Amino acid sequence: MNERIRQLAEKAGLRFTQLMSNPMVPVVDGKETDLEKFAELIVRECAKIAIADYDKEQDFSGNPHMDIQGAYRSAKVDVAMAIKETFGVEL
Repeated sequence: MNERIRQLAEKAGLRFTQLMSNPMVPVVDGKETDLEKFAELIVRECAKIAIADYDKEQDFSGNPHMDIQGAYRSAKVDVAMAIKETFGVEL
């Protein structure tokens, strides 16, 4: 399992146990609300990735005709908001 997914699952309150019959397969234990929190954390993480590092992108500020950098930043924020809205996560 991806380590970041495991971290988010544990942050949501899910617990992992190993089966004696097959120790290679983790079993997730938790309540439905924990699962909902886990899903919300994944959505938030995706939205955060969508807007990450936009200030480090190429500097287009010297272009007198349009602010490409601003448009790029705006588009990334729009994507992050769309991700959250699609999955019903509060903005």
